[in-house]
Amino acid sequence: MLPHEPVLRLGIFLGVLLALLALEQLIPWRRARPLGRRRWPANLGLAVLGALLVRAVMPAAAVGAALWAEARGWGLLPALGMPGWVAIPLSVILLDLLIYWQHRVTHAVPLLWRLHRVHHADPELDATSGLRFHPVEILLSMALKMVAVVALGAPAVAVLVFEVLLNATAMFNHAAISLPPGLERALRLVLVTPEMHRTHHSEARAETDSCYGFCLSWWDRLFGSYRAAPAAGEGVVIGVAGWRAPEQQRLDRLLLQPMRGGAGPAEAAVPPLVPPLAAGRPVLSAAPPQPGADRSMA
Repeated sequence: MLPHEPVLRLGIFLGVLLALLALEQLIPWRRARPLGRRRWPANLGLAVLGALLVRAVMPAAAVGAALWAEARGWGLLPALGMPGWVAIPLSVILLDLLIYWQHRVTHAVPLLWRLHRVHHADPELDATSGLRFHPVEILLSMALKMVAVVALGAPAVAVLVFEVLLNATAMFNHAAISLPPGLERALRLVLVTPEMHRTHHSEARAETDSCYGFCLSWWDRLFGSYRAAPAAGEGVVIGVAGWRAPEQQRLDRLLLQPMRGGAGPAEAAVPPLVPPLAAGRPVLSAAPPQPGADRSMA
C-alpha cells in the first residue's frame, strides 16, 4: 500500500461526492425525483459492503498487486523497458479499456448481468448511482484488475490514479446535473458525460446496450457502441422494467436481487434461483416480469 493511500482516496471520494450532490441542487437535470434521497442508504450501503468485501478477500487490492509486481520486475511494460513517463499514462488508458470491455461482458453474459442489474435497477440517477454495484460484482472486478495490473506491470502510481479517476468519473457521469451545452460537448470529446451515460441507463434495450465507457469516451466511438443521447431526450425512462418498486430499492432486496430472474429474454437460459417479486412479495408462478423493450442483457 502506498503511504497515506486510504486517507487520500477517502478524501477525494468524499470531496467529489459532496461537490456533485451540491451541483445537483444548483444545476439539476430533473427536479422531480419521487424516491430521491430515500435511495441513498441502499446505494451507499452497497458501496460500503463492496469495499469491506474486497478488503476482507483481497487486502492488497489493485495498488498492492502493482507494488508486488514492481518489486519483482514483472509485467509487459517493464519487459519493454517502458519509462515511467510513458508507462503511467499508458497504464491508465489501458486499464480504462479493460473496464470498458468488462462492462460489455457483464451485459452479454446472463449470470454476470444478474449482478450488474443491481446497478441498472436504480429507478433514478444521481451521484450515488455511480456507487451502486453488488459487492460480488465489485469483488470480481477487483480480481480482474489485479490480474491485469500484474500482467501489464503497471506502476503503482498509475493504478492509484486510475482507481481514483474511475471512482470519481463514475459518480460524475451518473450525476443528475445539466451541464451547459458547450461544456458538455467539449468534455464529451474525452470523458463520459452525464448526458451520454444516461443513454446507457435507458429502459430501452438498444440504448442500454450502448455507451459502456466509464471514464474515457473514446472506446464507445472506436468500438461502435456510442449513442449521443436517448431517443426520448429528457423524457428517457431510467431503470429496468419490473425492478423499480420502492420496496425493491432496499439494501436487503438489492443484495438478493441476483438470485431472482425476470429481466428479459437474455436470461431465459438462467432459471430464477428465487421466485421474482411483485409488490414486495414472492410470486410462485413461473412467469417473470416482462420488460417489453427492456433488456435482459442491459
